[in-house]
Amino acid sequence: MADTASLRARGTAFWAGAAAGWIRHADRQDESGRPLGAAATDRLAARPGERILDVGCGCGGTTAEIADAVGVTGAAIGVDIDETMVAAARRRFPADEYPGIQFHVADIETVEVAPGAPFDAAYSRMTLMLLADPVAGCRAIRRSLRPGGRLAATVFRDSGVNPWLSAAMLGAAPHLGPLPPLPVGDEPGPFAFADPARLVRILTTAGFTAVTITPCDVALEAPDDADAVAEWLVEIGPAGAAYRAAPPGAQASARAGAARLLGRFRAPGVGYRLPTGLWLVAANSAGADDPSPAAATHQQPRQDETR
Repeated sequence: MADTASLRARGTAFWAGAAAGWIRHADRQDESGRPLGAAATDRLAARPGERILDVGCGCGGTTAEIADAVGVTGAAIGVDIDETMVAAARRRFPADEYPGIQFHVADIETVEVAPGAPFDAAYSRMTLMLLADPVAGCRAIRRSLRPGGRLAATVFRDSGVNPWLSAAMLGAAPHLGPLPPLPVGDEPGPFAFADPARLVRILTTAGFTAVTITPCDVALEAPDDADAVAEWLVEIGPAGAAYRAAPPGAQASARAGAARLLGRFRAPGVGYRLPTGLWLVAANSAGADDPSPAAATHQQPRQDETR
């Protein structure tokens, strides 16, 4: 496996190339991607007046939802490593329309504390699995919380319960130029936390207590538009930069290839339903009611949840 510095550089380069796709599809990602963070939003239970950190805010949709929950007396602070997505977030959700909202460019792995600390709680949708040094990133999140502050996050489980992710990439890749290196083993990527025990170890090493990891099965829904859905999933995935660099004919072939493999998730005339297996992550910072790392647990999926 590559060293941490190399992995971090690889991640920064990936997001520099991928950001344009996320910005282009930000509205669709906010709408169709909402189930990816819904369980963590419920667990977070943001209250009016709270200060909440959104780690990996992307184009700002999750931060805006938090801002609505904490109201004019609270604050929702989104941080992301990519400056173009942070700029997009600021355009999409200006502070004069969302009182208390802020967006900052920050690498959660390398800061002492996140901008705007201390916070009552931290939220993260599908970001912790992408950290080159997840212990450092989670430690910075924990340091950014008040004593007893809470963390609620989601990450993917394993590839077997998220089949559409590989379908979009495998369908598009033969028609495009070189793709970035795919993750190996525990390297940062969608399935870095397939083993929940690893996630427990990382969070407890970072100083969190009362860690729980719970399986959660959801479905992403999208309209019955094969070309648009294929383009969305290709552009936000590892083939996104290669897709945008390809000539129109190759792009059309990539969309057709992705649509073909995504066809099993489509109900003609109804739309797409993409089965998604997540871990719901919950933890507390030091000073919470149960300060013992021994409280860390994870629940294995029931047999029917692995299909």
